Amino acid sequence: MTSQVTVLGAGAWGTALAIHLARRGASACLWAHRREHIDTLASTRMNSRYLPDIPLPDNLQLEADLGRALEAASYVLVVVPSKAFHATLDAVAPLTDAPVFWATKGLDPDSGRPLHEPARAVLGQDRGLGVLSGPSFAREVAIGLPTAVTVAATDMALARRFATLVHSKTFRAYVSTDLVGVELGGAAKNVIAIAAGISDGLGFGANARAGLITRGLAELRRLGKALGARSATLTGLSGLGDLVLSATDDQSRNRRFGLALGRGASVEAARRAIGGAVEGIPAARAIVRLAGDVDVELPICAHVRAVLAGETSPRAAVEALMTRAMRAEH
Repeated sequence: MTSQVTVLGAGAWGTALAIHLARRGASACLWAHRREHIDTLASTRMNSRYLPDIPLPDNLQLEADLGRALEAASYVLVVVPSKAFHATLDAVAPLTDAPVFWATKGLDPDSGRPLHEPARAVLGQDRGLGVLSGPSFAREVAIGLPTAVTVAATDMALARRFATLVHSKTFRAYVSTDLVGVELGGAAKNVIAIAAGISDGLGFGANARAGLITRGLAELRRLGKALGARSATLTGLSGLGDLVLSATDDQSRNRRFGLALGRGASVEAARRAIGGAVEGIPAARAIVRLAGDVDVELPICAHVRAVLAGETSPRAAVEALMTRAMRAEH
């Protein structure tokens, strides 16, 4: 029997993953919470808003009814913004007992905790859980450019089974059981990407950007160590790899958002200009809260949070980071 993957969330990333799965011959179903969105996808066979000019494969099923979308699901892949993650799991829980994976990159906005914690609370102790993350722009995945990601799950056998479904000649999947490390990398990189964008928007140059990325990785590793993540995960695809991608390429919404802030736009104007979810905004608040819970200092993330809260200006934030007291590099 062919395994079906039901992808929940028809934004850019969810659509790209559904296209990839269908294109490699998997049984794939794409669900969106707005029926009019699914109706448009069905009539045009294209996600014109997020991935224009990339046709949906003929074998990709489209569904607006969550119950029908999950009826035959062997695996569920949640790809909704972090703010909608908990509500989506609440809706999924009574409809299927299939393992649930997610490609959402963020932390729980209510608790500030990694997403596997609310997932476990909602779905129960016995449900198989996992996350897919790594340096992966949606458009490049959708057109079949080479990509490598990490698939982490509650046990290695489950990680391998799901990785086998997504793995292809152009989409390489590595496996892990380090859920915390993979989740932290996906959340922190968005915040550091905003910082790098701010710095570049201010015209501070490549040296400053490289410094922010490097010290951002140091922050990620400090937080990861406190939460039990593996160092190798944080310097791997879902940590360093995704951080470099998001902080240096203008396909990143978070970087573009930071660029706009650095060039003088307000937070709200910059957000509107992006036209999609900027996960670094809620992630900045959540990750600073999480760091406080475990008594870890994250100066870059803290300054990004302060900028977003209107407590300091982008220029003052970057200058404050560059004039911090001298210390040894660890």
